[in-house]
Amino acid sequence: MQPLLQKNKKVLIFSGTMDIIIFGAGAIGSLYGAKLSKLNEVTLIGRKEHIGKINKHGLRITGLENKRYHLNALTGIEKIGKDTLIVLTTKAQDSKKAISSIKHLVRKDTTILCLQNGLYSENAVKSIIKNKCLVLRAVTNFGAAFLNPGAVKYNSYSYTAIEKSKKSREIALNFRQCGLNGYVSKNIRQDMWKKLVLNCVLNPITSILRVENKLISDRRLDALKELVAGECIAVAKKDGIIFEFDFVKEINSTFKNSTNTSSMLQDLMKGRKTEIGYLNGAVAELGRKYGVKCPANEALTKLIKEIEVQCTGTS
Repeated sequence: MQPLLQKNKKVLIFSGTMDIIIFGAGAIGSLYGAKLSKLNEVTLIGRKEHIGKINKHGLRITGLENKRYHLNALTGIEKIGKDTLIVLTTKAQDSKKAISSIKHLVRKDTTILCLQNGLYSENAVKSIIKNKCLVLRAVTNFGAAFLNPGAVKYNSYSYTAIEKSKKSREIALNFRQCGLNGYVSKNIRQDMWKKLVLNCVLNPITSILRVENKLISDRRLDALKELVAGECIAVAKKDGIIFEFDFVKEINSTFKNSTNTSSMLQDLMKGRKTEIGYLNGAVAELGRKYGVKCPANEALTKLIKEIEVQCTGTS
């Protein structure tokens, strides 16, 4: 990573680039790769068909913008250069396999930014990488949907909260300059838990009902939302994170106009495994450790796993 800032009349100006690998170019990964290519050398790593279309026609982004991006795209990481930032955007359940495949390539000056859903999902990466390089957690609420190979819809603008470290300010400023609203989080665990509570309500309920995100704002669902969020908040409190606002009100307000489809429903529609084990399932598991009962989250986990069997044909 090159020097980033210079001062001009007390205004901080971006003046450098990064070598960035987006590891897991699905909807969010592709969107981040496209936006980051504004100032950086970006390489997307993804599935063969998607990568093939990008190499042939470029990456098409629709929705909040309509643009075609031409950037490097590969199906695997062959080498990692000096000071490379790896933005990990695979599904949480795929982290171990993904990181194990590049462990031998990782350098001391590599930074891995885990931009994923899930409760402490970055720990799977840390367990493999050990102290070989810096591993950071990041949280985002940008909305994107995978349309077809080579095309992603940009549905909603949000933020990128990045865990504190000596490199985090540089990364955050770069992301901000690229339109990804990056900032260094004061408490990444609190950011993680807030996103987790939202996901534990939004993802399974919209997936079971097979509806767009805006339908989660239906007041007839408030009692169920309160049950799920309440259990999550109780476990978070035992984990040292306190929330003092109305999550149901926040959810109803945040998603009332959202035409995005939850990532869990997108996975089920494609016949793929979901992240339920890292969301509601993880909350229920941690709840058992802390002595907090989570029947609503356990029930949603079982329901989604049953739907997974029907959609994927595997248990």
